[in-house]
Amino acid sequence: MITTLVIVSLILAVFSGFLCWQVIEQRRMIAQMMESDDIDGDAPDPELVLTMRVLDPIAIAKRESRSGRMLADKLPVMVRKMVYQEVMKELETEMAEREIDVQMHIEYR
Repeated sequence: MITTLVIVSLILAVFSGFLCWQVIEQRRMIAQMMESDDIDGDAPDPELVLTMRVLDPIAIAKRESRSGRMLADKLPVMVRKMVYQEVMKELETEMAEREIDVQMHIEYR
């Protein structure tokens, strides 16, 4: 019984040593790759950007304005642009009321 426990302990010790050696080698390899690619570890954090998409701008135009009801079927592209501009205005107003500085623009994709 004791010999079995000793053997299991030795196997676990060898396995732990192997894992420790793997971690050391991995760190060394990462440092070597970063050095060869001229990457320093103090890179700035990525910039976060909030993206918003209005799922049904035509329905919003029809629901919110009289002219939207008339133009939505005839000029859908113009109505979509107008809805996005109005949503952007409302968001800017809300952010200004909360004293949150934002930079907003519309991207066409």
